[in-house]
Amino acid sequence: ITGHLIEPIGKGPFPAVVFNHSHGGTYEHGAAEVFHTAAERPGVIPDAESPALAFVRRGYAVLAVDTYAFGARAGAGPKPDEVGNDGEHTLFKTFLWLGRSMWGMMVRDDLVALDWLCAQPQIDATRIAATGLSMGSTRSWWMAALDDRVHAMVGVCCLTRYTELVRAGALWEHGMYYFVPGMLRHFDSEAVVALIAPRPCLMLNGARDGGSPAPGIRRIDRVVRRVYRLYGSPGSYRSIIYPGVGHTYTPEMWRETLAWLDAALRPVAPAPARAHRKSGRARAR
Repeated sequence: ITGHLIEPIGKGPFPAVVFNHSHGGTYEHGAAEVFHTAAERPGVIPDAESPALAFVRRGYAVLAVDTYAFGARAGAGPKPDEVGNDGEHTLFKTFLWLGRSMWGMMVRDDLVALDWLCAQPQIDATRIAATGLSMGSTRSWWMAALDDRVHAMVGVCCLTRYTELVRAGALWEHGMYYFVPGMLRHFDSEAVVALIAPRPCLMLNGARDGGSPAPGIRRIDRVVRRVYRLYGSPGSYRSIIYPGVGHTYTPEMWRETLAWLDAALRPVAPAPARAHRKSGRARAR
């Protein structure tokens, strides 16, 4: 698993943000998305300052890893010269032959990266959050649902209730990686998101995002809010649906993201703007 760990200059242990990159067909970027700016990736990065620098300024370490077929992991399938969309589809088909789902393998890798992050002495493993846009959002809420070491999360776009996606005839809005065989025989997205309770969870979505039909978001919200109330933490779940907004990361969403993470992680003191960066591989054990 390849990726980047960016740490503030100073003495840790630091709270950390796992930044999960998006899809958008930009296979060449992967984890490097954390270093991009709005000028380079409009609609994907919401600010003139990169997420890496913004988080480091707040005293957070940042981990970003490449998922299958992206960044340094392009061409990692059975046919090394197959990259991009072809590489993703080949991996999906290969995993099916092996009795696995590509989404399951992606989430598994994200949890391996979390294992590695928590083992670093300079990281405060009690203050870790996950966030991302689009595919990165879905990666984040599945991570938080499956591992309570994720103390807080923010998902931007892609809060999709799969039954509503089918009803809307909008399956084409999502890549091949996204689909989990047999899932709808048992439960829908609200059952996954509800597992995050009572930890802080913020969902930010556009009402005009075709990949996340608004009726499905509202259904998820109703169920998840009930679960948070049962835990006695109704204020720890917040969901905003922005009228007139599509599948994009707006500056207002970014401000909400930073405020939510600041409240949840509570760094002891702001760190200098300088940072040092490590890039490499995490080995699954």
